[in-house]
Amino acid sequence: MDGRGCSRISQEAPNPLIIPASLAANCGANPVRSAWLASLPATARSLALRWKLTFGEPFADATCAWVAPARRADGSAAVLKLGMPHFEAQDEIQGLRFWNGEPTVLLLESDEQAGAMLLESCTPGSKLSAQPEDEQDVVIAQLLRRLWSSPGWLDVFRPLSLMIRHWIDETLANSQFWSDPHLVRDGLQAFEELSQSESERVLLATDLHAGNVLRSQREPWLVIDPKPFIGDPAFDSTQHLLNCRASLMSDAEGKITRFADLLQVDRERVRRWLFARAAAEPRSVWRDDDLSQLAKKLSKSIC
Repeated sequence: MDGRGCSRISQEAPNPLIIPASLAANCGANPVRSAWLASLPATARSLALRWKLTFGEPFADATCAWVAPARRADGSAAVLKLGMPHFEAQDEIQGLRFWNGEPTVLLLESDEQAGAMLLESCTPGSKLSAQPEDEQDVVIAQLLRRLWSSPGWLDVFRPLSLMIRHWIDETLANSQFWSDPHLVRDGLQAFEELSQSESERVLLATDLHAGNVLRSQREPWLVIDPKPFIGDPAFDSTQHLLNCRASLMSDAEGKITRFADLLQVDRERVRRWLFARAAAEPRSVWRDDDLSQLAKKLSKSIC
């Protein structure tokens, strides 16, 4: 993730903006996101002029934002990110400002109204997901424990219970598509109980997994794409674990125990949050998929 191969956006002769297919598909069925996508070229051009940027082709694997390598007027590399309207990512700019590079990428410039961020460039920028899974466990646990913080002004961030309520409502709205209603309702109940029984509240990343951790020079690894909420630290274990699906299916108890202990959080709460997400988190297709199979496996060990 660097600033090489950048082409200037000029007011006189604007270059056509390349829209990754995955991002276009994610916006297509939603009127608000479709409007955002239509305005993206003008927004990018305006920011390029205001922040004196050149930038190249966007990263093709970004599905919830338009993200491209950029170069500033002083020649330094950066990354321009224009976030799609997205409930979970609403406070990303505030979160990056709060963490201030410890251990996230630095926020160099921002426009909250446009959902725009100019970010520190990670070099070489390779993803932690390219490393062995045991190494991923250790690195992500270390990063999460650095991210978790609970100073007094954290009330500016939304509570985790709000995101859980949003998920519950979305899942209930699609109840006609559930393939296993009993399993989903057990998951919804677990969501309710866990979000109402937090004994500790910290600032969470909520979406930290090995694909959102990049190799850097300032630090060995830096976090990108945090989606901050205030809540139970055990919840923050779940995204990485869900990305380790094969390990969970072969030895769920061993994987959960190892990662919970690395994080120094309660194993049972990790297990229950993981079950709730596998059973009842909103999804585009409700069928007997691998998430449902994981939920069934986990349900046998829930206390």
